[in-house]
Amino acid sequence: MAADDRAVALLKRLDKLKSVRGTWEEHWQQIADYIVPRKGNVTRKRTPGAKRMELVYDGTAIHAAEMLSASLHGMLTNPNLAWFELAYMDREYNEDDEALEYLEKVSEIMNREFQRSNFSEQVHELYHDLVTFGTGVMFITNAPENNGVRFATRHISECYVAEDELGRIDTVYREFKMNLRSLVRQFGEDAIGDEMRKKLAKDPYDEITVVHIVMPRDDRDAQRIDAANKPFASIYIEPKQKIVLREGGFDEFAYVCPRFLKSSSDEGGYGRSPAMTALPDTAMINAMSKTTIAAAQKQVDPPLMVPDYGFVLPVRTRPGGLNYYRSGSRDRIEPLNIGANNPLGLNVEQQRREAIRQAFYVDQLLMGNGPQMTATEAILKNEEKMRLMGPLMGRLQAELLQPMIERVYALLQRQRQFPDPPDIIQGRSFDIEYVSPMAKAQRQTDVQSIMRLFELLAPIASVDAGVFDHLDVDGLVRHMLKTLSIPASVTKGEGEVSLARDERAAQEEMMMQMQQAQQTAQSLGAVAPAIKAIGGVEPV
Repeated sequence: MAADDRAVALLKRLDKLKSVRGTWEEHWQQIADYIVPRKGNVTRKRTPGAKRMELVYDGTAIHAAEMLSASLHGMLTNPNLAWFELAYMDREYNEDDEALEYLEKVSEIMNREFQRSNFSEQVHELYHDLVTFGTGVMFITNAPENNGVRFATRHISECYVAEDELGRIDTVYREFKMNLRSLVRQFGEDAIGDEMRKKLAKDPYDEITVVHIVMPRDDRDAQRIDAANKPFASIYIEPKQKIVLREGGFDEFAYVCPRFLKSSSDEGGYGRSPAMTALPDTAMINAMSKTTIAAAQKQVDPPLMVPDYGFVLPVRTRPGGLNYYRSGSRDRIEPLNIGANNPLGLNVEQQRREAIRQAFYVDQLLMGNGPQMTATEAILKNEEKMRLMGPLMGRLQAELLQPMIERVYALLQRQRQFPDPPDIIQGRSFDIEYVSPMAKAQRQTDVQSIMRLFELLAPIASVDAGVFDHLDVDGLVRHMLKTLSIPASVTKGEGEVSLARDERAAQEEMMMQMQQAQQTAQSLGAVAPAIKAIGGVEPV
């Protein structure tokens, strides 16, 4: 089969992306060797099952990276909690109870899909890539038979990325291997070349390199809705024969590619991470630990000084071992004192461990609760921890959470997983509100300020009750309901609140009329005996 000109042009772009990424690969390999050995195949390829911890003598950085990635998972996308909600961009619809309950139902369906899919396990791998390699790559697509959503975090060694003019990643080349049998089942025997057909009969499990490209499609016909004219192209290429195996498309960019930190001077669109900050200390402490272990071994099992004559070799150092020497000789076997200062080495190692923990925010993550700390103090301490981690949220919301939620919403909408919307909200735009533990902690300052305001106004109100006239109580309540993310199903809309107030006012007016009638009747009852005594008129 002849080479495809389109495949040749796309593979030339891949060569350019490979040259740009080459400056990062050695850095990633060092991080993998010392901090994330299980993902150590970047520049060096190990066979499956091979040892990967041969350079590690201290696990501080490994544990710190795992703690930070697990903490990000729990604080941003906790699998046991709803961590986002949808809201209308028009404020008037956020006050309509029917409209709010519809959005709450949509949010519930989406959160349930995140929980029942493989999202939790895959996003944890993404967070781990973020805190180690600085860049995470996750592919989001339909589950088999369009029944939900599937997530797949790709190893950074497989992916080559490019940014658009706004600095957002919009192109991903993924180079990976799959066996011939799976290749034919996915693309069909007609799509593969003659060389692969010959191999298929002999060795169906021979691995073939495949390149999958997802990028914006600039030459599409927007009037057509077929796969070849989707906004984003999806192209599979066999690079050896330079043939296109299949071309399709996506309505949205199918990848989310967050960066932990991003330097404006770095080329290629890849990010930087806490592991890169901690790498010098990590390499140093592993070298120091190796030396300290050797020094401790020499102290426990020291080298021996043996005279060059007088003893019968070999020297036996095992328990109960017998060593023979010539009769009359005064020479003895003595240990060699190397003068090792182990406490000094351990102190220096502890300094490096603290530096590594600080690079991975362990001090902030493990703000301990003292034995005398009250429940309120513990809550405030936890909120303080969340706020200290808050600066990380901006980039993660823009590059991970928002595009991921929008992609999942679009997939589920095309699968018709959502109920029909009310007529009142047809064509209205939605916004995303984050209600994860970290997002709530960022907003707790508003609630504390409000409670502090009431504490300060209470003494003044005892002198002048009119001080509360300065407050819009309805606006205050709405603000607190939004800040605390109270569900719409347990609150009333503006219409229901107005109706309840009208009913309460009518009941209060009726009660006042009844009280007035009762007082009038009591007054007439008291006056009647006097009238009878004066005029002899029978009381009515």
